[in-house]
Amino acid sequence: MSLGKEAVGRKAADYVEDGMVVGFGTGSTAYFFIDEVGKRIQAGELKHIVGVATSRQTLTQMESLGIESRSLDDVNFIDLLVDGADETTRDFNGIKGGGGALLHEKIVAQNSRRIIWIVTEDKLVDTLGKFPLPVEIVQFGSWKLFRTFDQSGMNPTFRKSGQDTLFITDSGNYIIDLNLDVIQNPHQLAFELSNMVGVVEHGLFLNYPDVILSSDAEGNVQEITRSK
Repeated sequence: MSLGKEAVGRKAADYVEDGMVVGFGTGSTAYFFIDEVGKRIQAGELKHIVGVATSRQTLTQMESLGIESRSLDDVNFIDLLVDGADETTRDFNGIKGGGGALLHEKIVAQNSRRIIWIVTEDKLVDTLGKFPLPVEIVQFGSWKLFRTFDQSGMNPTFRKSGQDTLFITDSGNYIIDLNLDVIQNPHQLAFELSNMVGVVEHGLFLNYPDVILSSDAEGNVQEITRSK
């Protein structure tokens, strides 16, 4: 599937135009997008791009390629955000946060004029939920929230970064993954999670992308665009 990831990631660079402020997503597919933009800058195909990173990992890669970076607070808006998704339906609802950057990704997305998701075709689903839903929570009282999720039948697990170490996000929070299998009403669930005290953000990205680029295992890319 790496061929598909590379093909769709590099294809997304075709949407980048000179002078843009570009949001750079996080993850294994976004890696190839960042790499391709960096190569085009080094080759002189793109003269001036300003990038906004969604994670420290992404920022490190951008800097290694000579992509000028700025913080979100230092730009008026983002012209184009390219990011991956862990699951997405063809009606532009998805789950993100497998890489742990869901909070920053959603903040950047809220400030972007156009959003492209890049995925391999196995990430295109009819119903969300097979991929665990990340919920970013504050550390204080985290076990209370865990028990609430557990009692609600959401099959929670704390995300770990090692055998005995809990994963900590760039903002210093924990992530609880909800193993739901099927999410029948994502909008209702998003509303409920957003109103739980202690929840910082959730990985339901509903009605976010304008374009979904999907690649098969052979590297053939298709574009799914919103109807006007």
